[in-house]
Amino acid sequence: MPVGKKIFWSGLGWVLAGPIGALVGFSLASFSEQPPEGSPYRTHYGPRKSPKDYPHTRPGDFAVSLLVLLGQVMKADEKLLKSELVFVKQFLTKHFGQENARDLMILFKDILKQDYPLPSICRQIKKEMDHAARLELIHGLFGLAHADGELHSLEDNVIRKICNYIGVSPSDFESMKAMFVGQTAGAYTILEMDSSASDTEVKRAYRKMATKYHPDKVAHLGEEFGQLAEEKFKAVNDAYEKIKSERNLN
Repeated sequence: MPVGKKIFWSGLGWVLAGPIGALVGFSLASFSEQPPEGSPYRTHYGPRKSPKDYPHTRPGDFAVSLLVLLGQVMKADEKLLKSELVFVKQFLTKHFGQENARDLMILFKDILKQDYPLPSICRQIKKEMDHAARLELIHGLFGLAHADGELHSLEDNVIRKICNYIGVSPSDFESMKAMFVGQTAGAYTILEMDSSASDTEVKRAYRKMATKYHPDKVAHLGEEFGQLAEEKFKAVNDAYEKIKSERNLN
């Protein structure tokens, strides 16, 4: 079975229940290959394990959730540009490979055609997805929204609203935003602290953020999103190094 189909059939769990399942179920069912024999997963037309059997977010759950939320961000300014679709395709190709990106783009274009209630979608994500994966979702949304070199206010508002719905704190929102949008106190914002903090508080904040954003936290999402996690972790380290240089810290 091609890797792309493995992502769907072995990596999908809870997304095909609830409002997300109603949104994407038909599209996934239209793919030519069916789940392999012996797979613990079946489509929403058949039995599947309880979400409680999946202590971590699975790769397919994350990928589909990201596409659904990305659709909301892209439609925020009521303009759908060809260049934006190119950005999405490049992002998916980078993290999943060309063959997988082709399947995911088919699904994404179908998602874009539909209207769906963001609060209900986000409630399902908050209920079923672990916190580290939710942070990774927001980082992915910022990365794609800023792919044209600018974060538009409407996109900012939608991502902020999504954070509120899925239980990502305002400080985490500002931290990840600062990784893409240059600010005077950007390094301090990334570490979720004020520039007036003491050297000891800076070191403590760095350890906390390094733990929160460490790639191992989302290793269960698979190698496909490893680079995305590394980018976020690198931003934390770069921010700390910048502050250390300014303060002459060892």
